[in-house]
Amino acid sequence: MMKKTPFRRLLLFAFAASLGWFAASSPVSAETDPLDWTYWRGPESNGVSRETGLVDDIDLSDGSKMVEWKRDDLGGRSTPIVMNGKLYTIVRAEPETPREGEKVVCVDAVTGKTIWENRFNVWLSDVPAERVGWSSVIGDSETGYVYALGVCGFFQCLNGETGERIWSIPLHEQFGLLSTYGGRTNFPIICDDLVIVSAIVIGWGDMAKPAHRFIGFDKKTGETVWYNGTTLLPDDTTYSAPSLAVLNGQKAMVFGSGDGQVWAFQPRTGQPIWRYDFSLRGLNVSPVVIGETVYTGHSEENVDRPTAMGAVAAINGAGRGDVTKLGQLWKVEELMVGKSSPLVIGNQIFCFDDRAKLHVLDAKTGGLMGRPISLGGTSLRACPLYADGKIYAFSTSAWAILKPDKRKGASIIEKGRFAKGEEVNATPICSHGRIYLQTSSATYSLIDKSKEHGAEPLPAAAVESNIGEDQKPAHLQLVPTELLMKPGVEQQYRVRLFNSHGQFLKESPATFALDGPGMIGEDGVFKAAGDAAHTATIITAKVGDISGRARVRVVPDLPWKFDFEGLSDLPVTWVGARYRHILRKEGDNTIAVKITTIPKGTRSRCWFGPSDLHDYTIQADVRGVITNDKMPDIGLTAQGYVLDMQGAHQKLQIRTWAPQVRNDKTIEFPWQPNTWYVMKLQASNEDGKAVLRGKVWPRGEDEPAEWTITTVDDAPNVVGSPGLFGNAKDAEIHLDNITVSAN
Repeated sequence: MMKKTPFRRLLLFAFAASLGWFAASSPVSAETDPLDWTYWRGPESNGVSRETGLVDDIDLSDGSKMVEWKRDDLGGRSTPIVMNGKLYTIVRAEPETPREGEKVVCVDAVTGKTIWENRFNVWLSDVPAERVGWSSVIGDSETGYVYALGVCGFFQCLNGETGERIWSIPLHEQFGLLSTYGGRTNFPIICDDLVIVSAIVIGWGDMAKPAHRFIGFDKKTGETVWYNGTTLLPDDTTYSAPSLAVLNGQKAMVFGSGDGQVWAFQPRTGQPIWRYDFSLRGLNVSPVVIGETVYTGHSEENVDRPTAMGAVAAINGAGRGDVTKLGQLWKVEELMVGKSSPLVIGNQIFCFDDRAKLHVLDAKTGGLMGRPISLGGTSLRACPLYADGKIYAFSTSAWAILKPDKRKGASIIEKGRFAKGEEVNATPICSHGRIYLQTSSATYSLIDKSKEHGAEPLPAAAVESNIGEDQKPAHLQLVPTELLMKPGVEQQYRVRLFNSHGQFLKESPATFALDGPGMIGEDGVFKAAGDAAHTATIITAKVGDISGRARVRVVPDLPWKFDFEGLSDLPVTWVGARYRHILRKEGDNTIAVKITTIPKGTRSRCWFGPSDLHDYTIQADVRGVITNDKMPDIGLTAQGYVLDMQGAHQKLQIRTWAPQVRNDKTIEFPWQPNTWYVMKLQASNEDGKAVLRGKVWPRGEDEPAEWTITTVDDAPNVVGSPGLFGNAKDAEIHLDNITVSAN
């Protein structure tokens, strides 16, 4: 058979495109190699590759001719990316050791040889080790930077060539990101000069209640540009990675939220465009946007018929506001498509349900095409890949290569099972003639060297509305929108104006007003009050009839003391505290109480201030109530470690990562309910190690000369915000007289 020439491939592509066989989506920038795979679902954000000459089988056995390279040390659940000849992924670091953590790894995409590794700790998180590396990195072809969100909330920007850290933010400490035992960790996305991340966040001030919130950072500096979320008090965390598209002429970021709704936001401003009420619980599927139609699914209770579990829907993405009724094009219920994102090819939508069965629907009507096809295995989490005219699909324990069929939906070309114990949770990707696959055991590069490798051109980019037709400011963005400062420090603010489509118009002078301490001039320079002690200020900027705001926390240098006297609520600067605690009078004294009635917030942490603090001691008076013969757990945190008085177990423990109990030290420690104790935790960096010392004694007695418990961490957290830990599920926790001081 004659091999295709590049010209013939172009003709074939033009023919296929004329039939609507390929689905166009978001464009890539001019600097991007079209064969690079810089986002987990590819250059079009839809799981479609234009490459040809790929493998027709999946053989991972030793000695397989299609395995170009295999890395047994890079097994996991993260979808890799490829940029500039390099493959990047996130995996466990030093697994099953006392030093276990997480790392971003960069290898040569052709040889599989390591170029660099960036290792970091997992701290103050409930994520188990087998769910480390849940997120996927994203590459930015403009800067060459790689962005990675760790499972505990540590977010960093890395030099893609060297692995050097450009900037980083512990989102759990500074924004209140929740990292739960379920491990769901979202994926960053890049739009223009922003890198955007999301999670269920319990913040400070008027954002103290939990919500699925997005944060837009300047991708080069880490400055917070916008910060917004969906409905308060969602039932679930989520890992629905956003998709970028152009809807009704405006750039949009479409995602499934923890509140059970599908949303579209303006990615440059964070302003909502529309929402679609889909499920009674959180959504995990990443929507696919084709033209102005949004396809997505779930496997939870339906809003209008809770007894029916699961659904797939098509939504008109050109609407505004609540599009639940008018924007629904069709919905098919009782399809449990809750983990794997759909694949759209021409007029067919390929939906892989949670039990590893394929359902092919008519993309225009939702009608079923053919019969469901079983891939093998009992569950499926990976998203499918369409490349070289084939669909590569993976359940946790089996694989299948399918051919789309316009009459019966699809047919299986090849299928097989993985070796016992090897699972697939990550999505396969395609780049430069290779299929890359990460299993629980290894990362593989698969190639058929007997084939000619080529690629059809990417579809034309969707075009936004002409900015010249809408020069009227509709949104004001005050940057930085979120900031932590010291007293007396100055910060220059910028006022940025956007039109109704979320397109940037210009920077502008403005009039400013403050709600809280400090001063701001006409030039937008804010100066924090010199004597401010744990205060917050809301800065409002106004241009004409539109306004925008920024929030500032002002936290002084150590020492700190909190006795709650004269306050009506917990200190406004504490992250993750106000929603979970109340103040209560006890005679003439005021104490803080962690209550038992918080929905899904009784076991949690809060943080007091900057994350660059180190070598300090935190102390507090604590009391645990007993209810129905059950007592709480009470803890102090310092530099990424917690000292925990465990009520049910009557033990005292120092740890940094709860499910792994990494670097834990536990001793028997009987303590009484309804009795005040003094807890004290000291963190100290000594000779490249972290030394943690704790003591507890009854309040009113002399402080013991010796530490009650001590441990040393050879893989230390060298900085971290002070704070509190507590589990008040069964009984209240009482707190008073908290101090933090330098050692």
